[in-house]
Amino acid sequence: MLARWTLRVSVRISLFLWVISLSTLGFCSELKVRVRLPDGQITNEVLEADSERDSITLEYKQGDGTLITFVADFKQDVKIFRALILGELERGQSQYQALCFITRLNRNEIIPSESMARLRQKNPHAIRTAEERRGVEQMTVNVAVNLTRSWQLSAHIHNMCSVAREAVYTREADVKHWLERGVEGSMFELLPQTADTPGLQSCSSVQDVWQPCSCSYGLRLEWYPCLLKYCRNRDTTGRGNPYKCGIKSCSKGYHFTYYVPHKQLCLWDGET
Repeated sequence: MLARWTLRVSVRISLFLWVISLSTLGFCSELKVRVRLPDGQITNEVLEADSERDSITLEYKQGDGTLITFVADFKQDVKIFRALILGELERGQSQYQALCFITRLNRNEIIPSESMARLRQKNPHAIRTAEERRGVEQMTVNVAVNLTRSWQLSAHIHNMCSVAREAVYTREADVKHWLERGVEGSMFELLPQTADTPGLQSCSSVQDVWQPCSCSYGLRLEWYPCLLKYCRNRDTTGRGNPYKCGIKSCSKGYHFTYYVPHKQLCLWDGET
């Protein structure tokens, strides 16, 4: 009883904006955060934690209307990025274009799903900006993924990427890792690359919309909990007992380069 009272007092006087609830919660939880984008607009970011499936989902809408969804699958060490980009109907595109990028999830990229499920805001109306703005990770995603067998990598892929159809990509280095773990090689198809295809140019320099080219797409996770913070309570002997008392927020960019059979699938490349 004394320890609980001490903890409540410590939380009240804490200067942290975020606290970790120690109460027992259900398997799923949702957190809505107001985040400032680089163009000054405010977006509502939704973070969902599923401790049973050991995964985290982050979703927000960019200023241009693009819906960005990110999933961290801790069970399979896989992360999934999906972008739903509004199409340009006057240029012959469909209502929206979907892209999916799948890569390995490294440890300590984001806080565990259990910790995310316990995360609460003191001020849900506050507008957040990340404490640490990390650089842009460059990725050449030169392998196409067959969705019918994607369950071997992660159960989340099919639900996330079915709208992307044939625009589901990963890196060759990640494929080698997954093959060593016993994943079927028939799931992957190596795409043409600049070194192997003479005359393959960046889509930004191609004029003919039906010409194959190397497309680039960039996105940024503007706000996510990247690290846990720890505080210390002093007991009667003066010894410090650490406990989770908050999070550090980060922002990180990703830049993907991949082959497209014609520039019509990459009209944004090179445009300001």
